[in-house]
Amino acid sequence: MSLTVEHINDALRNVIDPNTGKDLVSSRSVKNVRVDDGEVTLDVVLGYPAKSQLDVIRKAVIAAIRQLPGVSNVSANVTMNIVSHAVQRGVKLLPNVKNIIAVASGKGGVGKSTTAVNLALALAAEGASVGVLDADIYGPSQPMMLGITGRPQSADGTTIEPMEGHGVQASSIGFLIDDDNPMVWRGPMVTGALEQLLRQTNWRDLDYLIVDMPPGTGDIQLTLSQKVPVTGAVIVTTPQDIALLDARKGLKMFEKVGIPILGIVENMSTYVCPSCGHTEHIFGHGGGEKMCADYDVEFLGALPLNLSIREQADAGRPTVVAEPDGPIAATYRAIARKIAIKVAEKAKDMSSKFPSIVVQNT
Repeated sequence: MSLTVEHINDALRNVIDPNTGKDLVSSRSVKNVRVDDGEVTLDVVLGYPAKSQLDVIRKAVIAAIRQLPGVSNVSANVTMNIVSHAVQRGVKLLPNVKNIIAVASGKGGVGKSTTAVNLALALAAEGASVGVLDADIYGPSQPMMLGITGRPQSADGTTIEPMEGHGVQASSIGFLIDDDNPMVWRGPMVTGALEQLLRQTNWRDLDYLIVDMPPGTGDIQLTLSQKVPVTGAVIVTTPQDIALLDARKGLKMFEKVGIPILGIVENMSTYVCPSCGHTEHIFGHGGGEKMCADYDVEFLGALPLNLSIREQADAGRPTVVAEPDGPIAATYRAIARKIAIKVAEKAKDMSSKFPSIVVQNT
């Protein structure tokens, strides 16, 4: 029996991507299979950032193919290719930004900004090009969390260069004002500032732009949903009933404007006593999972109430950077990977495939 491409594909149907739960053939990850007298070469292209996963998947692919009779050598090249995905209807994509992910909460104080920055750093650690837009004009916190000081540069006087911290690009009103200067602005000024920060920052080829939203469902949220091409939203909540009540409002707002909910993150889920190891559900238990069941969205993960998370963010070295091999960083990375996979499974943006049609009077 001579070895064929179909034999290779049959073998790879048994190789399950541990992150998506799907086999590599049905997920259309297998490309360019060639068989030449027992020599097999192929590419496996993943649609999400997976730097730490590439070698695991490559070994699984080689092992599956080597079991076939007649195989003398296998060369498998596993790579990532992150593309632009569909956004709400009628909104054009932003130049140099493939996917925009809004991180939102119904109320303040649930750890949304800390979650946003750690998710951004987790995506970057897996090989993606990532930016953070601090959309909280009244209370910008990303400059401190990313440990960035100074003012952004402007080469042309109208646009600004993104600042950078821990390999992540960032733009925030906090870079342009003094720390103790309050933004005493009305709604239209705030939404105008958001649009300027978004569109007049020279983002450099981002796979993902994480938008750290202000809490609530007001002007900023409305502007974002109507004028900004958002791929999907992540809702951050705590288990307590009052936080979940507001989180539900935020979720329904995104649903009404046609922005998909990628999932829910439950923050401050449990407290583990550092002295005795006793676990306590201070803010309640299971609220985030129940909300996911009620609205048929994915529960992305739960994070503990831990002093180190706050201390590291305040010091400008969030957990994913400060303790990259620790259990909390592993949770952030797992949540970020789920989000990236949810984005990769969405319909691809096809607007660039169609030519512009211009009608002229002759």
